[in-house]
Amino acid sequence: MDMVKMGSLLAELRKERNLTQAELGEKLGVTNKTISRWETGNYMPSVEMLEELSTMYGMTINELLSGKKLSTEEYKEMAETNIKETLKESTFSLKEKQEFFKKKWLKQHAMTIVIVYVLWVLFALALAKYDLPVYFVGGIGGFIGVTIYAFFHNRMMAYVEDCIYGGKWDEYKGKENVD
Repeated sequence: MDMVKMGSLLAELRKERNLTQAELGEKLGVTNKTISRWETGNYMPSVEMLEELSTMYGMTINELLSGKKLSTEEYKEMAETNIKETLKESTFSLKEKQEFFKKKWLKQHAMTIVIVYVLWVLFALALAKYDLPVYFVGGIGGFIGVTIYAFFHNRMMAYVEDCIYGGKWDEYKGKENVD
């Protein structure tokens, strides 16, 4: 996928409709600077913006990504190439999204985690006061520690999955339309 070629097509289509970058930006809810970045090939429009541009210009997303009108044979050929290239150019990888939401969840739950672990230590110390064998106190303390870890880790991963696959990513992603 040639982003400069795609950008040239976007500029050409905008000019055919007698729109300035500012006017197009206003219609799409982005700045003229963002439009300029798309048209120079420095920036890739998001999937949502490609959909809007596709509808506005009466072209398929595949044609926009290819930077030209496509014949039937070319269309099929370019579809797979464009999908692969677009995925490579994607702003954030799945791993980056996961790390983002893990950190966000940990920040939101840090105090709860600290309190639970302090209570766990106090419980282990309380058990030790009863002259129970060390292996017994260690075993119960270890079991509780592992259970607490598993509980919090499971809650965090459920949150991460919900955010990524449940549509919350769009609320948090690095806004490519913000200059």
